Amino acid sequence: MAVSTRRALALRALGLGDLLTAVPALRALRRGLPGTRITLAAPAVLDPLARATGAVDDVLPVDGLEQPLPPAGPVDVAVNLHGRGPQSHRLLAASAPRTLMAFACPGYGDGPGWDPDEHEVSRWCRLVAAFGFDADPADLDLPAPATASPAPGAVVVHPGAASPARRWPAERFAAVASALRDGGERVVVTGGPGEADLAGRVVRLAGLDETADLSGRTPLRDLAALVAGARLVICGDTGVAHLATAFRTPSVLLFGPTPPGRWGPPTDRAEHHVMWTGHRGDPHGRVPCPGLLDISADQAIEAAEKALVNAHERGPTRGPR
Repeated sequence: MAVSTRRALALRALGLGDLLTAVPALRALRRGLPGTRITLAAPAVLDPLARATGAVDDVLPVDGLEQPLPPAGPVDVAVNLHGRGPQSHRLLAASAPRTLMAFACPGYGDGPGWDPDEHEVSRWCRLVAAFGFDADPADLDLPAPATASPAPGAVVVHPGAASPARRWPAERFAAVASALRDGGERVVVTGGPGEADLAGRVVRLAGLDETADLSGRTPLRDLAALVAGARLVICGDTGVAHLATAFRTPSVLLFGPTPPGRWGPPTDRAEHHVMWTGHRGDPHGRVPCPGLLDISADQAIEAAEKALVNAHERGPTRGPR
């Protein structure tokens, strides 16, 4: 197969949810740059999902903005899908691209202005649209993973989040898990390598069998397969929530302090039940958001039971449509 002599370099050196919210913009680049090799500068762990989007040819391993980007070869187009600059702009400009697609920032051209209240998906679609690329914010679906789910048909409870402000209490997750188990559901609990204690606590409080604890045992391919094959996902404002959106898996999503209007699933997808009390705050705070604490375990149990009934009544509706 011939190797493209043109390269586009897109920067998104963030996490799982950040990658998935940028998928529509990346696919717009793919459609608008035929014959161009598209490289995504992002954490290496995201490589499987980045390639699964169909928009990315390879991943340049980058985690954050503290170090210069590794050499990527000649770059025709650089796209800042990371932030509004100047640090992220500067990293891409160092690759000497012919064109830099980025939000307006002194010293870096006349891109569109930044809107702090814009939905994350719409933000990056608007950026590439300003440079002539037709992006569809609804283009979020991923194909079903080839990897087998480690717990097909389970209810997936994911209690973790990147910051304490976005973590609903473990006791409440456990109450939801226990109620659904008692209702006949198979329930599993997930978490990254640093969330084993949290996941284990939920498992113990819920009275689940220790085999329900999948924390630290689901690398990204397995996690994607688990979510894609789940009956229901229950979690906060995390990357797992975006996986549920990508696979159209029914979900109950607990939002706070960031509103779902900025990071939530499309409002026209009935399979996702978003819970938010309207309280905004610091998404990087060191204590749970008061608005998140206003959501009771009973409310979440009711939402989960309703989501399961609705999913059964709708029947299979997953996958790209």
